[in-house]
Amino acid sequence: MRKISLAVLLLALVAMIATSCSPKQGVTQNINKSAVKGNWVLTDIKYEGIPDNAKVTVFDEANAKCFIGSQWAIPDNYAAGSYTLTSTANGCNAVTQKIAWSLTKQGSVSMFGFKKLYSGDKAKNVTEGYRMEITGAGSIMTWRATVNFEGNNAAIIYTLQRR
Repeated sequence: MRKISLAVLLLALVAMIATSCSPKQGVTQNINKSAVKGNWVLTDIKYEGIPDNAKVTVFDEANAKCFIGSQWAIPDNYAAGSYTLTSTANGCNAVTQKIAWSLTKQGSVSMFGFKKLYSGDKAKNVTEGYRMEITGAGSIMTWRATVNFEGNNAAIIYTLQRR
C-alpha cells in the first residue's frame, strides 16, 4: 500500500511541475515570423504613465482609440501588409494603410516594426517607421510601445486578437 501511495504522490508531483512549466495557452514563448503573420483585430489599448482620457496620436495617423477595432493584415511576405481603421466615431476617419513589416531581436526582446508605404514607395527606401516590443504572440498578440508623454517615459499597450 505504501508503494502505491508513493507512486501516486510522485505522479502528482510530476504533473504539477509539467503544468507549471508549460507555456500559457495562446502565447508563444519563442516569437517568430509564423507566430506574428496572419490577420488580426486590435481589440484594446491601455496606457502606462498616461491618463486614460488623454488624446494620444499613434503611428502619426489618429487618436489611439481610433485604432480599436482596426484590422491588421500581416502576411508571410514582409513587404505587403496593411491596417484598416473602420471607426468613424469620435472624429475617427476610415483609412487603409499599406505597410512593410519586420520582426527583429534586440538582445532577448522580440520587436515588431512597420513602415508606412504610399503609392510608388519601396520599403527599402522608406527610413521612418515604428517599432514595438512583442510581449506575446499566439491567438492574442501584445505590443508594448515606449513613448515620451509630457517629458516622462510611458508606454502604450496594444492587444490584438487573431481572426
